[in-house]
Order: sequence, then structure tokens, then C-alpha cells
Amino acid sequence: MYTNSLPVIDLTATGQNIIRIRKALGLSVRDIQNFFGFEELQAVYKWQQGKSLPTVDNLLALSTLFGVPMEQILVIKTQNKQQAKACCSYLKIFGCERYVRRSKTFPSIFTVRCAV
Repeated sequence: MYTNSLPVIDLTATGQNIIRIRKALGLSVRDIQNFFGFEELQAVYKWQQGKSLPTVDNLLALSTLFGVPMEQILVIKTQNKQQAKACCSYLKIFGCERYVRRSKTFPSIFTVRCAV
């Protein structure tokens, strides 16, 4: 039996990261909507609320708009501390400040965040 869990993307924390970066750049939700050519704001709001993730191509476009690597937008969570450390090593390649935090709600889950 395989006991290691795979790292997954924390939707809520990634949405909060999108909001944080967007605001730091002085962009509105409507600016992002116009950049993507979306008819509705709903997709952007879903990303920010952690209800969905951008598709890979939209994530790439979002990272271009924000001027950061995709890895700085995504927040990874894992139940394995070694995997969390490995994610940190990977993120170090991109020169971002990173940290591992134990979840308050679920102490067995570690969150890897890459701050701009």
C-alpha cells in the first residue's frame, strides 16, 4: 500500500493569493476580466473565492499579467512534511520567499506558500 499523499493545490489559499497579488498591482477584477476577454466577472470571482482554479493556459496568462511565475500564484498543501520541504526546494529555484505552515484546522496538513 502506498502511504505517501500527493501534494494538492489549496483552492482557498490560492484564491487569496490571487487577490493579494492583484491588489498589490493595483488591478481590479474588471481589469482581469478585460485582459482575458471574459464576458462575465464570474470566472475571476470563482478563482478568488477558491471555488475553481484557472485552467493551465489561463494560469499562464495570469502569471504573465502579474509578472510572477505560476508557482507564486499557487499554494500547495500536503500531508507529508518531506513533500512540503521538497516543494520548498522546488520553489527556491524561482527565487521566491517560501514557507511551510501547519494547518490550524487540520494539523496533519502542511501548506507551502510562495510569497511575492
